[in-house]
Amino acid sequence: MLTHTQVWRGIDRLAQRAGMSPSGLARIAGLDPTTFNPSKRVSGGDEKPRWPSTESLAKALAAVKVSFGEFAALATDSAPGRSVPLIGLAQAGNEGFFDDAGFPVGSGWEEVIFPGLDDEACYALEISGESMLPVYRPGDRIVVAPHAQPRRGDRVVAKLRSGEVMAKELGRTTARTAELISLNAEYETRVLDLADIVWMARIVWASQ
Repeated sequence: MLTHTQVWRGIDRLAQRAGMSPSGLARIAGLDPTTFNPSKRVSGGDEKPRWPSTESLAKALAAVKVSFGEFAALATDSAPGRSVPLIGLAQAGNEGFFDDAGFPVGSGWEEVIFPGLDDEACYALEISGESMLPVYRPGDRIVVAPHAQPRRGDRVVAKLRSGEVMAKELGRTTARTAELISLNAEYETRVLDLADIVWMARIVWASQ
């Protein structure tokens, strides 16, 4: 159970991690800017501890896309996972972000924390587009493991020689082709020559 001190410490650290003040955090969450101010943490005359409402905390977490587990770790100094690089799925098609094997390189990456990741080469992509609905929505973040060998039925990210990057489900593969299935039935299944795929990496985790 989180104490009063831990909850407010978690909010301060949440704001700091997002690069803003507690007032700024409240503002982007659609709250009164004073919601998380130090003056709101105790009542007037008797200095009785005051707690943030569940609603205000939930809105703040949603605004910066942080899970309650991550927040609890910030509040209690525990380790929910480790930091991994993050870019948008659309941005991943640009040159300079990956080597030929699909490992992250270059600049322009942000950092996010994900739990339970042992592969040092893991990185995160933020979903854009609707081809992975209803499993992944725009704004969801997926963790990709370039070391993990994809198998039929796995959800994967693939980069094509054209520069296109897509998140799909791996279907049937042959010596020459790979079937990439859109989870949204409104999008067609792609059957691609392996020579047209620069790299393919398995999705191992998602924040939803």
